[in-house]
Amino acid sequence: LTCGVLGNDELQALPFIEIIPGEGHEFFDYKAKYVEGETREICPARIDETLTKKVQKLAVKAHQALFLKGYSRTDMILYNNELTVLETNTIPGMTATSLYPQSAQVAGYSFTELLDKLIQLSIKEHETTKLRRSI
Repeated sequence: LTCGVLGNDELQALPFIEIIPGEGHEFFDYKAKYVEGETREICPARIDETLTKKVQKLAVKAHQALFLKGYSRTDMILYNNELTVLETNTIPGMTATSLYPQSAQVAGYSFTELLDKLIQLSIKEHETTKLRRSI
């Protein structure tokens, strides 16, 4: 599973993506990730509401724990109904077909709107940081 977070101080957990490597892949390896058609990416994930909230809460907690601003994406494994956080991507891919923009699209952001939002968040954080530095 992978869950994006958007925001600086007010954080929005985006709909998360269920990643299912295709036949012949025991796990999500390089080929499964980068060869078109080797993996199914389902957004929103087909997970019950309780687990959905838990995934999104973990992604937000990771974002906060790392003092991140703007955006991040946290990858997890779900096995036997247990979640394990693998990593948080502080600069997730931002091509039109990358996972983060796919998730943002389900949340209602076009690719252009997402980029605009990230620019706005960056400007706001710069202004806040600049203000703190001048005190």
